[in-house]
Amino acid sequence: MKVICDRAALVEALNVVTAAVALRTPKPVLTCIKLTARDGNLTLAATDLEAALQLSTEKVDISTEGEALIPADKFSQICRESVDPTLTIDVKEDAASIRGQDSRFKVFGYPVADFPPLPDAADLGKPDFTIDAGQLTTLVERTRFATARENSRYAINGVLMKRKAKKIEFVATDGRRLAVARGTAASAGEKGESQCIIPGKALNHLLKLTGSAEDNVAVYITDSQVIFIVGQDGREAMLATNLVEGAFPPYEDVIPKDLDKKVTFELETLASAVRRAALLTNEESKGVRLSFKGGALTISSRAPEMGEAEIKVGLSKYEGDDVEVGFNPSFITDALKVVHSDQIVFELKGPTKPGMIRAGSDFTYVLMPVSLN
Repeated sequence: MKVICDRAALVEALNVVTAAVALRTPKPVLTCIKLTARDGNLTLAATDLEAALQLSTEKVDISTEGEALIPADKFSQICRESVDPTLTIDVKEDAASIRGQDSRFKVFGYPVADFPPLPDAADLGKPDFTIDAGQLTTLVERTRFATARENSRYAINGVLMKRKAKKIEFVATDGRRLAVARGTAASAGEKGESQCIIPGKALNHLLKLTGSAEDNVAVYITDSQVIFIVGQDGREAMLATNLVEGAFPPYEDVIPKDLDKKVTFELETLASAVRRAALLTNEESKGVRLSFKGGALTISSRAPEMGEAEIKVGLSKYEGDDVEVGFNPSFITDALKVVHSDQIVFELKGPTKPGMIRAGSDFTYVLMPVSLN
């Protein structure tokens, strides 16, 4: 294999693909990047056997088609540290020669045949559904923050992706909060509905592939994997990841139906007030009190040996009786960060009942209260 690459495009592709390189493994090939030069494209691929990333670039001049398997760390460092606009990569007998205008490196690689096989788009058939990358990014961002971290209930360590006809739902919970984001597929496959649980780490990888909101994303669900193919105008990227095993909890039962107190907030007004009240909280008193009284809101916090805070928030409209309830301030601000509307609706029931934040019909967020006594 011999190619001349645009260095900036190569580094950009490496920044994405190296996220799937195994950091600790007894298998050296999993610490490598696979390069494939064919049909006018240079394709980079990496896998840790749980997730695989693949990205193609057209900014390459191919002298000799072929493949190579090169250690990711040294290859990436050489490409990033180079000052040349182009790099020549010449591979013979598993050794890669990387040349710039005033530099030459020889890096010993491995036989390409040892690299694990990755899904081939040509063999996948029709996708389960397609969706534009911008909408998919929003669905991921509105849910992945609410996944559990290393919970023994493995199913809630991931995000549920659920489709019925063209209606898409992404759902995440850590047992103390629940995020539900809704969207619409551009097209749907022959099966009327489908669902799977995607690891949170894989969704972080996916966000690196959906940088262009105009891209089309084809989604394929198999018994053990979900595969996303992102592309437009000759640029193609792929993420394949193993699914999280287990049954996702019946989240519909968690969404309260009897909330009788309702207030509409300007999003930044509420976010600012909660952030300021949270300044005087600590791990022992990780909560802020929301006191709705007389049509006004007071957000307060108190931490032993630190002090206390009190923030007044004007309300244009409040429906319901007076109520006081405590929440983890991070749980509120986490949700407000991913809402891209000017206003949100906050609904409540009582001091020991969950609260709910809604942004239109596309985002629902349920959070459990905390005791402030």
